[in-house]
Amino acid sequence: MKAIILAAGFGSRLMPLTKDNPKCMVKYQNEELISYEIKALKDAGISDIAVVGGYLFDILKKFIQERFNLYTFYENKNYANTNMVQTLFCAREFLQKCVEQKEDLIVSYADIIYFKDSIEKLMQAKDDLAIVIDKEWKKLWQKRFENPLDDAETLKLDNKGFIKELGKKAKSYDEIEGQYIGLFKISANFLPSFLNFYDSLDKNILYDGKDFNNMYMTSFLQSLIDTFNNAKAIEIYGNWCEIDFKSDLGIVL
Repeated sequence: MKAIILAAGFGSRLMPLTKDNPKCMVKYQNEELISYEIKALKDAGISDIAVVGGYLFDILKKFIQERFNLYTFYENKNYANTNMVQTLFCAREFLQKCVEQKEDLIVSYADIIYFKDSIEKLMQAKDDLAIVIDKEWKKLWQKRFENPLDDAETLKLDNKGFIKELGKKAKSYDEIEGQYIGLFKISANFLPSFLNFYDSLDKNILYDGKDFNNMYMTSFLQSLIDTFNNAKAIEIYGNWCEIDFKSDLGIVL
């Protein structure tokens, strides 16, 4: 099992905390965000971890090398004009290594806090594509937003627990059976198809209103779901947080 953390973002909504540090190095309860992720992965037994940086790349690289003794880095030099999917594929070499070594791959956003329990649950999934969702998301969103529907996205499941839709603007709570948190696993068996699917995408059309380079990860995952129908929901019940605003830093888990 390998893991990759997507940490290229600037974090404009956290300014001035991101003036001299990448978003993932902002501190939550006196610990850098990315430290929570690396610790959770290592505590679950995953030591082969790659990080894709972008904004203030050298600062992030030095911090991770010195704090965690990790040395697999990739850089999204065009981080300011691209989105999460492009950041992931800046590590194409690492993805290909997972294919060659027949190892599953966990993909994690860098602006979320989670712990060993969520990683262990994800690791146990036998599905080709396993996506962590929070069934108790509303409790967290009520702490973050006056009206949770202003920010929450759709997530619909079939009767076997596979995701049918995610990442759209929700009009009602009935459209939300959980919330995607930014953490998923691709099996070694499915990775070749995952890579081929990305390569086959039309680079000249819009994806949920965004061009190819700025495609949201949720748009990419939805395209995979529409094609392969194999995204299993891995349900958790709280014990995580997304950090997008300075107010998020005051949330107690």
